[in-house]
Amino acid sequence: MRLTILGGGGFRVPLVYGALLGDRGAGRVTRVVLHDLDRSRLQAVTRVLHEQAAGVPDAPEVTATTDLDEALRGTDFVFCAIRVGGLQGRADDERVALAEGVLGQETVGAGGIAYGLRTVPVAAGIARRVARLAPDAWVINFTNPAGLVTEAMARHLGDRVIGICDSPVGLGRRVARVLGADPREAFVDYAGLNHLGWVRALRVAGRDRLPDLLADPDLLGSFEEGRLFGAAWLQSLGAIPNEYLHYYYFNRETVRAYQDAERTRGAFLRDQQAGFYEEMRDPDARALAAWDRTRAEREATYMAENRRTAGAGEREADDLSGGYEKVALALMRAVARDERTTLVLNVRNRGTLSALDGDAVVEVPCLVDANGAHPITADPLPDHATGLVRAVKSVERDVLDAAGSGSRATAVRAFALHPLVDSVSVARRLVEGYTAVHPGLAYLR
Repeated sequence: MRLTILGGGGFRVPLVYGALLGDRGAGRVTRVVLHDLDRSRLQAVTRVLHEQAAGVPDAPEVTATTDLDEALRGTDFVFCAIRVGGLQGRADDERVALAEGVLGQETVGAGGIAYGLRTVPVAAGIARRVARLAPDAWVINFTNPAGLVTEAMARHLGDRVIGICDSPVGLGRRVARVLGADPREAFVDYAGLNHLGWVRALRVAGRDRLPDLLADPDLLGSFEEGRLFGAAWLQSLGAIPNEYLHYYYFNRETVRAYQDAERTRGAFLRDQQAGFYEEMRDPDARALAAWDRTRAEREATYMAENRRTAGAGEREADDLSGGYEKVALALMRAVARDERTTLVLNVRNRGTLSALDGDAVVEVPCLVDANGAHPITADPLPDHATGLVRAVKSVERDVLDAAGSGSRATAVRAFALHPLVDSVSVARRLVEGYTAVHPGLAYLR
């Protein structure tokens, strides 16, 4: 079986290849094609993968190309993990937003809208190419903002594109762990949009264990989300929110922390990864060791400003090992081998959440088999969550419309109506600021 990774020179690609190396079942991936526009990044990542494969019998063959049609033609699966504008683009997104006193995070608020406006046209073009060159392929979307980009691609690929994220998986694992339950035996009732969802129940042998957790402040304070949000707020919600909701519930504190930081997250990653790729120019450098060292620092500093604001301390060791590559492998195995499983995924709603239309991409538990991912009917969200979800989905639709029409006015509306942007005047200045630094937004007229 052949897997194509778009964004194949990206820093996290070795996580995916590492997961593939551990898969010894029938029908496994035997060939990996890396595609990227940057040949030097492709060469660097290929070196890491070759070192990973050393001593592993029948390791998947790795090839690299800068030709998109060559990468897609005849493939079975496509992992879409592109970053339009690179990490410099992310750093610019953060800088422009923070100058206006609003959040610049890459998937939430102004930064997420800017990233979406840059990415949607490119992702839609990729989806059209896949439909033409590999119509039977399944596309697994890693590209952020994951829900928005998946919805853009679904307009061309239908249900053959599925978005993934490791945040719900990590949250469910932490909740199960603190309750003494085996995560593999627990059903996590999670619902919302990408980076905007809540765990409403955790069922083990048919019994919901979440009330046990919510009733115990000490237990709530023993894991990351409990420390991040505080026991009293979680008890008030009656649910455990995705960590990204910290940007909504504690927005002023987070914006202030980001403004006070020496560097934004995007600038930190830009500089850190530039150092890694520069080191890879040395043919004698130990590629895998350099990558491991860089990744450890990256994971340890994840959402550092939020944790500092909340006094949540350092991340736990179990949360530093990634996770999205495991979701991707489980999804691919379920589809390719009909190994039925349940995963939290980004898929078209199909009536799952009553507050949204059928084509809206939502993040919910799905039954996965050879025919794809099938969302499990969910109870309605509480009013406070429904309001946020509908508001953010409306913004996503404006982003899609602006990307399709080139309407600058629609882009302004997307910014202005986001819950974390509190002024039409600020929205107009954001569009001005972003179009000034991103050539890829020149289509907005």
